[in-house]
Amino acid sequence: MSDTPAAKTAAAEATPLRRQPVQQRSAKRVEQMLDASAQLIDEIGYDALTTTLIAKKAGVAVGSLYQFFPDKRAVVQALTQRNLERFLAAVNERLGSVDHSHWWDVVDSLLDIYLVMHRDVPGFSKVHFGDVVDLRLLDDRRDNNLVVADSLAGLLTGKLNLPAEQLALPVSIAVEAADALLNLAFRRSPQGDPEVVAETKHLIKGYLASRLGE
Repeated sequence: MSDTPAAKTAAAEATPLRRQPVQQRSAKRVEQMLDASAQLIDEIGYDALTTTLIAKKAGVAVGSLYQFFPDKRAVVQALTQRNLERFLAAVNERLGSVDHSHWWDVVDSLLDIYLVMHRDVPGFSKVHFGDVVDLRLLDDRRDNNLVVADSLAGLLTGKLNLPAEQLALPVSIAVEAADALLNLAFRRSPQGDPEVVAETKHLIKGYLASRLGE
C-alpha cells in the first residue's frame, strides 16, 4: 500500500470494512478476497458477482468474508480503494523520476499509468474507479472522479510550484475529459485505440498548459 498523503486520504474517506484486520493472517485473507473479486469481475462482471462466489474463489468460508464485509458492494468498494491507492503510488513514484516542470511529461505519466492498469490489473477494466457500481463508491460526499481529481491535485501540489486551490478545478476538468475520452478509446479497441489515446493526451496537455502555464 502507498504511504503518500494523498493515498492515505483517499483510503480513509469511507472504509467499507466492518472491522480492520489486525493479524497478518487476517490481512492476507482480506487481500485474497479482493483478488478473488477482481478475477471474478473480469470473468462474469459485477452484476453476477456474489459473496458466495468471492468466498469460494478466495478459498475462505463465506462467514469469514462477512466478518469483514457486509455485502459484495463493500468488497468491490475496498477493491476500488486499493486500485486508487496503487494508482496514486505509481503516479507519485513516476513524478519523482520525470521532469514534471512541463505538463506534457506530467500528463503522459498519468495517462500511461492508467492505461497499464486498465490493460493489466484484474477487474480494473470493468470497475475502474467505481462508477459501474455507484457514482459515489469511493466517498459518499463526492463523486468518484472528484475523489481521483482531488487526490491527484494533492500529489501535484507537492510536486509543482502551484497552490492547491489553483490546481483543483483544472485537474477536475482534465480528469472528467480524460475519463470520457479513454472510455471511447477502449470501446474502439480492447487495448485502447492508440489514435484516441494520442488525441486525449494532446487535448489534456493543451488544456492544462493554457490554464496553469507550462
